[in-house]
Amino acid sequence: MAQLANATDLLDVRHVKQRYRNSNGDEGQLVLDDVSIKLVEGEIVGLLGRSGCGKSSLLRIVAGLSMPSEGDVTFQSAPVTGPVNGVAMVFQSFALFPWMSVLDNVELGLKVQGVSDSEARRRALSAIDLIGLDGFESAYPKELSGGMRQRVGFARALVVNPKILLMDEPFSALDVLTAETLRTDLLDLWTEGRMPIKSILMVTHNIEEAVLMCDRIIVLSSNPGRIASEIRVSLPHPRNRLDPEFRQLVNDIYARMTQGSIKTATHGAFPGSGIGMSLPHVSTNSLAGLMETLAGKPFEGKAALPILAEETGMEIDELFPIAETLQLMRFAEIADGQIGLTDAANRFVHAEVDVRKKIFSDHLIAYVPLAARIRQVLDERPTHRAPSNRFLGELEDHMSDDYAETTLEAVTNWGRYGELFAFDEAAQVFSLEDPT
Repeated sequence: MAQLANATDLLDVRHVKQRYRNSNGDEGQLVLDDVSIKLVEGEIVGLLGRSGCGKSSLLRIVAGLSMPSEGDVTFQSAPVTGPVNGVAMVFQSFALFPWMSVLDNVELGLKVQGVSDSEARRRALSAIDLIGLDGFESAYPKELSGGMRQRVGFARALVVNPKILLMDEPFSALDVLTAETLRTDLLDLWTEGRMPIKSILMVTHNIEEAVLMCDRIIVLSSNPGRIASEIRVSLPHPRNRLDPEFRQLVNDIYARMTQGSIKTATHGAFPGSGIGMSLPHVSTNSLAGLMETLAGKPFEGKAALPILAEETGMEIDELFPIAETLQLMRFAEIADGQIGLTDAANRFVHAEVDVRKKIFSDHLIAYVPLAARIRQVLDERPTHRAPSNRFLGELEDHMSDDYAETTLEAVTNWGRYGELFAFDEAAQVFSLEDPT
């Protein structure tokens, strides 16, 4: 479906901010910051970003399922103050009622709207046929494959004849081949104009998926979510992943998404400074594994992120946190969509276990302030012991409770690997005791 000339705005999101309150009721972390988006007829728009950038929060605001802390949203010029009639959503999870048949699941939304039984039956059967499930009307969710269950989700959304279809990573729970088939079928229905919808707004963290499906891609930065860039995709459908223009656009987006990765050498891509730096829970096995992968063939120490993602089978939500943690600890450098190992990383890769631990520990102390803080407190105390709550409280002064817990857990695991300190899980106490 081509974007209509002089098409009317369907959706207008203006200067939206979203904050969530923490456990004690105080104003919490800023999730979305000054986000403005317009959606017009005849386009598929992708919200692209990693976990924590507020993509799903923005989708819920658009659907009227939650209200923004600041800013406003209008649908067909009317303010959105609650669930919107004319907007339907397909979720990442199938969210079907297991005790209902396919037909009953699809009819449900119509019956809630007060549509007569005969009309609901007619429209549900039509939607089931459209989405490729004809013959499975009486089947129950447990009898269906994952791809078929997600098709029921699409039929349930389309049966209410929405103007806008919202999709929250609808293919991410499916295997690669099933996801590809469902994407292709959906795009065929869209380009042939066989669906009732006028526009699609989809959330994804898969760069290739965004380029494959979308007419416009909005890249959101993280912590908080802000619009980092907006990219128009003029490639005609059906799109070929091997087309040089397609590959170049994918590479360009990787480069844009890593431009902010080296804001300062100290902080990498993570928000905050000092012990207030919010860190992802990345295992030391993942850190070592990526260094070893980069050090070996065919990369020999340096790789383009799109190629590395393809070789390792990782999407940006998996690859970026590992790569940026390596950058934070000076084991890697990221720029222009490329990642390269530092001399320290090469020493680490070729070292014996004990030497690896010493290299890791030295970099942890030097470049991760929370790790240095924990070690300092333990060194200064006569007992060389300290409860984890002592550090969790400090973190909660700078970030949300959830981010504080994730950050402390990450640094705890890194410190234990490097034998910088010990940690008693049962007592929740750090110490300098010999873990052996």
